[in-house]
Order: sequence, then structure tokens, then C-alpha cells
Amino acid sequence: MNALDDLDAARAVPKALLHDHLDGGLRTSTVLELADEIGWILPETEPDALQAWFTAGAATKDLLQYLATFEHTLAVMQSEAHIERVAAEAVIDLALDGVVYAELRFAPELHQHNGLTLEAVVRAATAGFRRGEREAAAAGSTIVVNAILCAMRTEHRSLEIAQVVDRLRHHDDKVVGFDLAGAETGWPPSLHAEALSFARERHLNVTIHASEPPDLELIDDALVHGAHRIGHGVRLRSDISTRPDDSLELGTLARYVLDHQIPLEMAPTCHVQVGAVPDVYSHPIGPMLRHGFNVSVNTDNRLMSDVMPSSELLMVTRTFDLTMPEVEQLVANGVMAGFAPYEQRRHIVDTIVHPWFQGQAGDPFRPGAGPHAAR
Repeated sequence: MNALDDLDAARAVPKALLHDHLDGGLRTSTVLELADEIGWILPETEPDALQAWFTAGAATKDLLQYLATFEHTLAVMQSEAHIERVAAEAVIDLALDGVVYAELRFAPELHQHNGLTLEAVVRAATAGFRRGEREAAAAGSTIVVNAILCAMRTEHRSLEIAQVVDRLRHHDDKVVGFDLAGAETGWPPSLHAEALSFARERHLNVTIHASEPPDLELIDDALVHGAHRIGHGVRLRSDISTRPDDSLELGTLARYVLDHQIPLEMAPTCHVQVGAVPDVYSHPIGPMLRHGFNVSVNTDNRLMSDVMPSSELLMVTRTFDLTMPEVEQLVANGVMAGFAPYEQRRHIVDTIVHPWFQGQAGDPFRPGAGPHAAR
């Protein structure tokens, strides 16, 4: 029997989310409302049809076509009020889904079409996070949400974005990390060596997307340039083979990632959609978890992939027939790999995650129940 019976059971699990794009997680109703407000033309005008359009665009097996869908979400996130609203709604949606710790990432440079400064974009987002946390608490759920600022690897502003992270983290404790995002093939981290050198010198938390060809080279380049976590990392599977007894044989890079417990922010549905794996059964997250890799379950873009943390966790649990201790390990991996202060992460694991899995959560099948509900 699977550790989780259904979606309600998965929602009750206190979850972590490390890899989720703010501009990829809007409510379809919000996209429609804000687009109408600014006069932006969408490809569909009904919520279900718009959701289907986004998901079809994501499932093209092509990262560039996947990224093209963001034209419409970014269009409605060009004012402080709209950014704050989207951020607050994201927090509320995650809290209702049982998430207790999350890091939402976005590229401030993509929200400047109407003249906002980089700092204004970030302030609007973190104000939304705080608002969402307050509204979630009022509804009975506890959640902590922090921000990762992305630089677009196809552009030339990565040092500027890293400097914004460095400046703002001293005034806004919601700003916790730096990322390189966007198209990857032909745009390795080494092209942003100056920004990544600055990040290392300033002791910034760094996660770098590495999910596209040339496979191991991108992951290796990210690690060489100081990544503390790998965004996706699914193509590390090409450095892993399965022996006849189902044990794993690791290549040099996979061995390094395992031995150093480098967190891999995996989003299985997205990985199938962009063609990184042919299907979820071929995804390495199950075997890697059981071999001791520091993997976690993530959504990447909830709108485009039409997923939530609970649906993704349920899918992984069913696909690999995970036990409850294995589900707990996935959750603990996610919390402890976060960029929040160590004491805060340890507190979440010790007072929320472990007690819930030890059966101290009251009615475990009522979403929001247990110690991750506000008391």
C-alpha cells in the first residue's frame, strides 16, 4: 500500500518547496482579471481553457517553447500592486496545500517594463509574501516563504542582480538567495563568472538551474562556480547506472554530488514536460532518494504544469511506492536544504515535520490539521 492514499492525505503532509517560480504560479482567474485591467490580450478567455493552453505549451518537450508561455504572466506583473497580489495569493495557495516552508523565485529584471526599479519589484514581492503569511495564519495555517532572485542567463545583468541580493538581504530577511535562470543550452554558468565570483565573495546563497543539455557539463559548471544547490539536476541520471541487483553505480560527478549531499531541486512533472525524461517512471528521484541523494520534490511552475506540491508528492509516492519514512525524508530534505537560517529550518523540522510523521498531528486527513496549523 502506498504511504499516501489520495490527494487529501498528501495535502495534510507538512511540505517544503524549494523550486517554484512566482511568475509560473498565478491563478488563472488572476491572470484573466489583471489582463482585462491592463488591456492585455490572452490566448483564451475562460479559466479552464486558459489553464489548458498554458499546460499544452509546457508539455512541448522543448524548454524554449515552455518559457514562451511566460509572456502572458509577466505581462500582468508589471506594477507593484499586481506583483504584491500575485505573491500573496501564491503564499495562500501553498499554505492551503500544506506547505510550511517555501522559497519562491523570480527575475526582477523581467518586471521593469513600466519603469519599476529592481528594488521596488523585490519589495512588492516580499510585501506580498508577508501579507500571504498573515492571511494564511488568520485562516489557521503556518507558512514561511522567502525569495530567491534570478538573473536571466541570456542577458548581461547577473552581477547587478547579485548585488541587489547582497544589498537587500541586510534590510529584508525574505531575500535569501541568487539564481541563474532561463534558457540553459549555450548559456552555461561560466558566462556569468563575474556575478558568481561576487556571490562567493559576499557569501550569498546560490542555486543554479541545470536541467538541459549538455547534461553533466551544466551541472558540473554550476558546482565549479559555487552553487550550493542545483535547480533540477535531473540529467545527473546519465552519470548513474543500475546494476542487475538494482543497486546504483555512480560516475565521478554523481559520486561528488552524493558525497557532498548537494541538494537537487527536482520537479518530475516539469521534467517530463520538457523532455528531460520520457515519463515519470524513468525519473531518477525514487532510486536516488533510496541511495541517499539529497533530493526534494518541487513544482517549478504550478500554472504551466498544472500541479501543486501535494499532487507532485502524491505522484512521486505512488510511482515509486514510497514508504512513509521515505516521504518524511523527502520533506526533511527540502526544509533543511532551504536558505533560511539554520535555526529556523531546524525548528520547522523538529516542531512540525517530525511530530506530524510521528503521529502527533491530530486528524491527519484534514488539510491544515496538525502542528503546521497556526495555534
